[in-house]
Amino acid sequence: MALTSTVTFRTTPELKERVDNLAKRTRRSAGFYYNILLEDYLSEIEDIYDAVDISERVRAGKEKIYSSDEIRKELGL
Repeated sequence: MALTSTVTFRTTPELKERVDNLAKRTRRSAGFYYNILLEDYLSEIEDIYDAVDISERVRAGKEKIYSSDEIRKELGL
């Protein structure tokens, strides 16, 4: 059995209504759909913020970058 936690957050009335309507139509809980949304998009959002962080470190000279030639040479390609 999976452990669960309760989370409270604010959303627009329109989004809540859409999730609630979908839950009613499919006889599932609204929480089921909130979990699907989080699972599907949380990794994508984390990736975006990681990319922004890396870009900022590259611009600040704190992150080494490699040319495609350097990578090919290192990999023996």
